[in-house]
Amino acid sequence: MTYRIAADLVVLTHFMFVLFVVFGALLALRWPRVILLHLPAAVWGALIEFQGWICPLTPLENRLRSLGGQAGYAGGFVEHYLLPLLYPAGLTRTVQLTLAAAVVAVNGLLYALVWFKWRRTRSR
Repeated sequence: MTYRIAADLVVLTHFMFVLFVVFGALLALRWPRVILLHLPAAVWGALIEFQGWICPLTPLENRLRSLGGQAGYAGGFVEHYLLPLLYPAGLTRTVQLTLAAAVVAVNGLLYALVWFKWRRTRSR
């Protein structure tokens, strides 16, 4: 049971990291220092997708599930709602590259907003 909870926490952390990678620049509109954390996270997230690497959290989660005697993702909120978002069915290399491009595009647009806001505030 402890390993299952730990695996669920890893999935939740993974999901929160993905949200931060995609939308973290929005936080920079309010708290500019977030950029220091977000830019490396966004680069890492895009690299994972562009290179087809496996995030280190995935093997950790699988190991914890294995230690907890689980073979699959049956039952529970985390398994049912969050896992399909992190590990979509039919994930192909093309889909990965599209996701990576989307991460770069969304963050480019958001950082353009951050930059324009910063310029406007400085000019006042």
